[in-house]
Amino acid sequence: MNDSDAPKFDDDERQEDIRMRLKPSDSNVTEDQEPFMGVKVRRKASRRHEYKGDYMNIPSRPYLMKILQKQGDKQVFFADKVLKFTSTGKMKRRILMVTDFAVYLVDPDTGTLKRRIALAAVDKICLSELSDNFFAIIVPTEYDLLMASTRKTEIVTVLVDATKNASEYELEVDFSNRFEYNASADLVKEVQFEEAEGSVRTRIVKK
Repeated sequence: MNDSDAPKFDDDERQEDIRMRLKPSDSNVTEDQEPFMGVKVRRKASRRHEYKGDYMNIPSRPYLMKILQKQGDKQVFFADKVLKFTSTGKMKRRILMVTDFAVYLVDPDTGTLKRRIALAAVDKICLSELSDNFFAIIVPTEYDLLMASTRKTEIVTVLVDATKNASEYELEVDFSNRFEYNASADLVKEVQFEEAEGSVRTRIVKK
């Protein structure tokens, strides 16, 4: 899958430096160096951006407010539409919400809650070292999530900060151009990234 073939988002995300402890693969970057320096290839325009957080205007959407109120979550740190990859490789649009307690995935067409993951259950986040929109949320006790968003950097920042605020746990962020994730309880896949003619080629293969 080339970047040119992937669904386009109507976003103008501008990535900025993330204050987090990085554990890059095959890199000499230390914890006290600038995040992403020598680890993540960033777009030229991806330098400065004021994060908005709630791109869905949650208070104006009763069905989302109802979901959050039922679960008892009090604060929404991030909300936006993303692409979620199913175990069969299909892409489905979902509303991703990150709150003070959990990660939510909601079907934007039906307003149905598809999944809720407690922040405490998230083990780490996997990203490539290249300029793409993919990221995986690793949940060892369940199954993992592979998603794509042009606001990936903001999502990672929010997840790291929310986890630390909730439990003082420093969420691990792994950078590698090959990483595995559990697409379902009994299916492991590998995401492979490589630079190709000015873009990034992405492949998702069964293990």
